[in-house]
Amino acid sequence: METKNQKQKSQSITFKGIIIVVLSLLLLIPNLMIQSLITERQERSKETITKINSKWSNSQTILGPVLTIPYMAKTTDKDNKEIIERRLLNISPELLQANVKLNPEIRHYGIYKSILYRSDIHFSGNFCKATIDKMKDLNLNWENAYVSLGLSDLKGVTQKIDFKIDNSICNAEASEDSTETFKGKRLVFKPKAILNESNLNFSCNLSLNGSTELNFIPMGKITKVQIEGDWKSPGFVGMFSPQYSISGKGFKAEWNVMHFNRNIPEMWNNKTLESIDETAFGVSLVDTVDHYQQNMRSAKYALMFIVLTFVVFFFVEILTGKRIHPIQYLLVGIALVLFYSLLLSISEQMNFGVAYLLASVATIGLISSYAYSVFKNKSQTAILSSVLILLYLFLYFILQLEDIALLVGSIGLFIILGIIMYLSRKINWYKKEELIEDNQVNEEN
Repeated sequence: METKNQKQKSQSITFKGIIIVVLSLLLLIPNLMIQSLITERQERSKETITKINSKWSNSQTILGPVLTIPYMAKTTDKDNKEIIERRLLNISPELLQANVKLNPEIRHYGIYKSILYRSDIHFSGNFCKATIDKMKDLNLNWENAYVSLGLSDLKGVTQKIDFKIDNSICNAEASEDSTETFKGKRLVFKPKAILNESNLNFSCNLSLNGSTELNFIPMGKITKVQIEGDWKSPGFVGMFSPQYSISGKGFKAEWNVMHFNRNIPEMWNNKTLESIDETAFGVSLVDTVDHYQQNMRSAKYALMFIVLTFVVFFFVEILTGKRIHPIQYLLVGIALVLFYSLLLSISEQMNFGVAYLLASVATIGLISSYAYSVFKNKSQTAILSSVLILLYLFLYFILQLEDIALLVGSIGLFIILGIIMYLSRKINWYKKEELIEDNQVNEEN
C-alpha cells in the first residue's frame, strides 16, 4: 500500500510540474553548448575572412597628403652643449578633396565569404604658401622636400600612381619609416625640382583595393570627401557624419570637415603631433545577412519554446487524465534544442530564411508525429502543431527586426502569458490532481 501511495505521489500534478521545471532548466545546458558552438563557428568564420582579406588587402585608412620639409635646428643636450639636429616640418593641405568610386564584391572561401572592394580615388588640393612663409626663419631644405600619403595596407595599391605637384609628376616610393604622423607604411613622392613660391597644387589618381571599410583622416584645413558605390547597406563610421542618399542601386555620401572640427594643426614637427586616428571617418560595407548573429539571437529564445511546448503537453495531461512520462517530455525538449543545431548547420550552406524554414518544418513535423503517438488524438496534436507554428513564425519575425526586437519580443511573451493564464483560470488544480490519481489507481488495479 505504501508503494502504491508513493507511485500516486510521483504522478501527482504538483510533482509533475516540478519535474517539468527541472527538465526545462536541464535542457538549457545543451542549449548553452549550442550557443558556444555558434560562437566557435563565428570565430572560425572571422579567422577565414581575415585570411581572405590579408591576401587581397585589409581595411584601408588614408592619411594625407602631407608636405614634409627637412630643416636643421639648434638645441642642447643633457650637458647643455649646443647641437644641431635634423627635424621635419610637416604641413597639412589648405584644401583636400577626394572623390571615390567604390566597387564592392563578395569573395567566397568554402562556406565563408568576405566583402572586398576595388576603389578609384582622385585626390586634389593645395598647400598654402602663406602658411609655409611663417617658417622662413627655419632655413627650410626645399631640395629634399617630399609629400607623403599614408595607407593602412600598401598591398592594396594595384596600379602606378600619378601624383602631380604643380603639373610635375612625382615618382612613388614606399617607406616603412614610422614617425609620429605615419605609424605604418606610406608612399613618398619627391618632386624633381625645388618647389616654387606660389601655392602648391597637387592631384593624384589612386587605384586601391581593400576590404570591409574605407576611411579617411581629414588632414586638410578644408576636407571634402565624396564616396559612391554599388552597395545597398552601407554603414557610415568614424567621427563625422555625412550627407548621404541610398537607393536600390547603391549609395552616395559626402563629408565636409573644417579645420575647427578636428584637432590637427596646420603645421607640426615630427615630435609634437598627437594621435589623429580618432578623427578618421568613412564607409563600412555592412553584411546584413549575418546568419551567425541571427542563430545566436534565435538560440536565446530556446527556454521560451521549451516551456510553452511543455505547457501544452501539461494541459493535455491535466485535462484528459492521460499520463505523459517525464522521458517523453525530455525527448520533446531535446528535439526543440536540436532545432538550433539544424538551423546553424543549414544556414552555413544556404540563405538563412530557407534554412529557418527547413529546420522549423523538420522540428515541428517530428514533435507533432511524436505527440500524436502520445495523445492518440488528432485535435490535440493539431493544437500543439498550431502552437509550434505560431511560435516559430513569431521568432522569425523577431529575428528580422533590429531596433525594436526587444520591445516586440517582450510584448509577445506578455501576451502569451496572458493567454495561458486565461485558459487555465477555471481549472481546479486540486480536483484535477485527485482525478488523475484516481485514474492511475484504477489503471494499476
